[in-house]
Amino acid sequence: MRTRSVLAFLAAAALLTLTACEGSDTATKPAQAKGGSDTAVLPDLTGKGLQSAQDQAQSAGFRHLASHDALGRGRAQAFDRNWKVCSQTPAPGTRATDTKVDFGAVKLTEDCPAKDDSGERPPSKAGGTMPGFTGKSVKVAREALDSSTSLTVKDASGSGRMVLVESNWQVCAQDPAAGAKLDGQPVRLEAVKFSEGCP
Repeated sequence: MRTRSVLAFLAAAALLTLTACEGSDTATKPAQAKGGSDTAVLPDLTGKGLQSAQDQAQSAGFRHLASHDALGRGRAQAFDRNWKVCSQTPAPGTRATDTKVDFGAVKLTEDCPAKDDSGERPPSKAGGTMPGFTGKSVKVAREALDSSTSLTVKDASGSGRMVLVESNWQVCAQDPAAGAKLDGQPVRLEAVKFSEGCP
């Protein structure tokens, strides 16, 4: 008789323990939106280091993260700790956790631009018009042109330097001019490094 009482007591204690654990587990889960996806509060991450911003977004429950060069130069954020966040899309607030969070970033030594420039340009197809590339990076210009476009890039300073890291060079002049019809003709760009002024 005594064994049954002890077993009943142990079973009741185990049941209470499981119920208590189950209740605390549901308290940590994110809320669910009407469509069935989880929601969480996306904090304001502007001004943070890019790596810290990504870590905080992930801690809040957001996993679909991206970043871009806010200066529009098309540079990759290869070492996140060397970049800082200037803008974020979407804005802070309650969002579905499967929302893509995109950070506009610059290098730590650079100032944030007044307006974020993702550098994305619609590709120019043959038969389209030539975009205006003055002040943009050579890399952005190359990526905006149709992949079949013949492109020549010349050092506008007259020093004859080779344009190797295209995201470090800004376009000073272009031929054909912005707005001209593109129909398969070669494109020529003249560029200098971003730290230099166009001649």
